[in-house]
Amino acid sequence: MLLKFVLPKGRQLKSIQQLLDDSGIKLAGNERNYRPACNDPELQIKMLKSQNIPPLLALGQHDIGFAGSDWISEQSADVVKMLDLGFDPVRIVAGIPEEWDWEAMKKRKLIAVSEYRNISSRFLEQEGIDYTFIRAFGATEVFPPEDADLVIDNTSTGTTLKENRLKIVATLMESSTWFIANPRALEDPAKRNKIEDMVLLFQSVLEGRKRVLLEMNCDESSLEAVVDALPAMKSPTISKLYRQDGFAVKAAVLKSEVRELLPRLRTAGASDILETPIRKVMP
Repeated sequence: MLLKFVLPKGRQLKSIQQLLDDSGIKLAGNERNYRPACNDPELQIKMLKSQNIPPLLALGQHDIGFAGSDWISEQSADVVKMLDLGFDPVRIVAGIPEEWDWEAMKKRKLIAVSEYRNISSRFLEQEGIDYTFIRAFGATEVFPPEDADLVIDNTSTGTTLKENRLKIVATLMESSTWFIANPRALEDPAKRNKIEDMVLLFQSVLEGRKRVLLEMNCDESSLEAVVDALPAMKSPTISKLYRQDGFAVKAAVLKSEVRELLPRLRTAGASDILETPIRKVMP
């Protein structure tokens, strides 16, 4: 059994490659190598531009891959979205010159510029706007006001739009990186098992990144207070200390809670508190 696995070239690759590495899938090759080697003999790797991945998966040229949900939507690609990784989150927004009135603009014919032809068309038609569409190939924010009335682009912070004196008048969708599969690959039992195992691994890595393991000691009189202070995934692990009075307590907690949690644990009677990174948490 061989899975054809396609990865996006460019800015998305760094976070994806780290996810694969943390999942035990190691790639070998330089940045210009479009067919890197892999330590998993069941995976055949190829690199493509992100925009090309959804339609090629839909055609069955590859079995699995990664792509932004914006390009999946733009191309109406017939793929199965297996897992939202949350990488590279952006909004697809409509922007106009900051001094213009959006409601007044809707009453006249507009020139709209975007890399997203279909997403743009759906939005403009839903708004009942008469428009001429121009396909952009990057740097859409440079078009208004001389060459376009409206841009539809992706943004993470909106800073680039503001710097070019544009304001956001609508958010069309939110997008992030997804692990996706060709539907026909999922019909093959061996391929489906492999893909679902990969989803489980990716989930465990992503969950592990959110948490740390806290270990601490406490005496018997403080045990209940310490346990009550711990927001553990389930119940904490408690064991009797060897040849000593008291207990050892372990719990996996969210990183975001640690700063406020440590003083509470000390007040509750915990001592010798250790914080350890977690590589994976199996759901």
